[in-house]
Amino acid sequence: MNYEDYRRNYTQGGLHRDMLSDCPLTQFDRWQQQALAAELADPTAASLATLEPDGRLWQRIVLLKSVSGGGFVFFTNYDSAKGQALAADPRASMLFPWTDLERQVIVSGSVEKVSDQESADYFSSRPRESQLGAWTSQQSQPIDSREALMSRFEAAKEQFADQDVPRPPHWGGFRLMPTRIEFWQGGEHRLHDRFVYHLEGGHWVITRLQP
Repeated sequence: MNYEDYRRNYTQGGLHRDMLSDCPLTQFDRWQQQALAAELADPTAASLATLEPDGRLWQRIVLLKSVSGGGFVFFTNYDSAKGQALAADPRASMLFPWTDLERQVIVSGSVEKVSDQESADYFSSRPRESQLGAWTSQQSQPIDSREALMSRFEAAKEQFADQDVPRPPHWGGFRLMPTRIEFWQGGEHRLHDRFVYHLEGGHWVITRLQP
């Protein structure tokens, strides 16, 4: 089958201005809750795009952990490729692809680190194996083999045996503070519904866009 031969129509329903909250974070929460209720695979997953220090654009999947403090929170190794990219240029965009619901949300703005306490609180809630993984992986750095990685994991298990695993100093959260959020709902005949929220003078302005 040729790629261009694959197509489908979008029929799950339209999106109208009177269906939207005046606050995009409230609207996002509504859609996120519906994605959770629909039992989508990885409903909190988003593609995070950054500008790398060498000028390349790059994307990777991150998991949203909260919408709080006016922004979208995710956690990572600060020494990773995305951590270094965001340290050099804090501008970022997140895309939530809820394709089973024929929806997507695109968020853009700039990031800031969350507080040490917020990072510590979330780290302490993670499964122990995930905590050990944060000590194991020098994220984005080369390694010779899977066996070498697992050897590092076993060393971390031994290092922290019979004690709580502390949060690594290089691990914590970012909060993406949005200045633009677009809500996209698939429509018949490729006539999709798109509404974008722009932050202007401290207030959100909503505009319908052509598909």
